[in-house]
Amino acid sequence: MGEKKEYTATQGQLARFAKALGHPARIAIMHFLAKQETCYFGDIHEELPIAKATVSQHLKELKDAGLIQGEVETPKVKYCINQENWKLARQLFSDFFSQDICKSKGCCE
Repeated sequence: MGEKKEYTATQGQLARFAKALGHPARIAIMHFLAKQETCYFGDIHEELPIAKATVSQHLKELKDAGLIQGEVETPKVKYCINQENWKLARQLFSDFFSQDICKSKGCCE
């Protein structure tokens, strides 16, 4: 029986970023944060047509993936884009989507 192959660290990281961005509300949050220096939870909630609890879940997904970071400033939490991981995500997606596909003629036509 063949040896089981592992995913590369790059593939794992790209998948984490893709999963975190895989919902329209999270894309809206990232668009909103990209326009701000920093922002607070309440500000984000006012931008989206969903419940506060749901916004919290989406923020947690983005934070767990490392795309955003938050600081507690009682009684609020301040969120901003994690610039280092955003640059990494941009590079990983760029590399992924710039691959040549279907090198043999007729394969995907």
